Amino acid sequence: MINYERVQSVLEDRKIDAILVSDGYNMRYISGFTGATGFLFISKNSRKLFTDSRYTVAAKTQAPDFEVTIVDGARNYSALINSAIEADGVQTLGFEANNFTYAQYEKFKKDLNVKELVPVGNDLSLLRVKKTEEEIANLRQAEHIGDIAFNEILGYLKPGATELEIAAKLEYIMKCNGAEKLSFETIVAAGVNGSKPHAEPGNYKIQSGDLVTMDFGCVYNGYCSDMTRTVCVGKANAKQREIYDIVLKAQTTVIEGLKPGMKGKEYDKIARDIIAEAGYGQYFGHGLGHSVGLEIHEDPRFSVAEERIIEAGTIITVEPGIYIPDFGGVRIEDMLVITEDGYEDFAHSRKDLIEL
Repeated sequence: MINYERVQSVLEDRKIDAILVSDGYNMRYISGFTGATGFLFISKNSRKLFTDSRYTVAAKTQAPDFEVTIVDGARNYSALINSAIEADGVQTLGFEANNFTYAQYEKFKKDLNVKELVPVGNDLSLLRVKKTEEEIANLRQAEHIGDIAFNEILGYLKPGATELEIAAKLEYIMKCNGAEKLSFETIVAAGVNGSKPHAEPGNYKIQSGDLVTMDFGCVYNGYCSDMTRTVCVGKANAKQREIYDIVLKAQTTVIEGLKPGMKGKEYDKIARDIIAEAGYGQYFGHGLGHSVGLEIHEDPRFSVAEERIIEAGTIITVEPGIYIPDFGGVRIEDMLVITEDGYEDFAHSRKDLIEL
């Protein structure tokens, strides 16, 4: 996935001579380089990759369209960047302010021989919003691995199993089925712990009658998945069923109405209204979802504040939830892509209330 040509539009829009790319995800998207350290320098005439000796082979293999230079042992990137600046006569240099510390900015402001350092906001990250068919295929496979993990974990969800044990088994299953790594820390929340949307799995032992929420994902060929399912170990009581049915209705109603051309906040409102009308609005505090790609949380978001129009090719998670203190919670989440005529849901695991 090499997209350096698209960076030229940022240079033109910002009226800058060159740009310095430091965000690792943007570096991978633009050049193919997956290393954790370095910079891309892109101007109208040059494509350079600066990194250290740990990534010599990887850089030259993964970024064949870039001139690769290995920094010295002191990691004096300023000297290398200045060489590129002088060679191209760069006067204005863009940089990713969201990815810079204040100390880094101050150092480059002092060291680099340019008239102006220009922050480019999230311009480069926004190049990643609309996914290509290759990206969609990777995302689809990542979510498929999640489906496999969910179907297999049902056999381990029994009274006495701890949240940590279930999380470890989910992660093991995903890696056994092609996952490179986790896309985020696995969430397993049983019983009253389900009232915490981002609960950390602990030594709590699942009891009969507990709702168990599992939010998990993996990385396949660099791309993330995200899925949540809530099941009941034993028989669900009336209130658990009520809450589950409300969340499921909110989720399926949003999904059935997915189409390009809506604002992100409009998707959110559909789910939020259903939950509020059922009397549980105060227990749904987070946004409906977010985009996914090389990062687990990407723009656009699907929240009350998202004004952007969602286009075909955008990935969306639909993950409404209800979280009641001292009781528990329910969240159901699928990852989908918006298409020209609707959507494709990458998640195929069942969503009716499973009682084990």
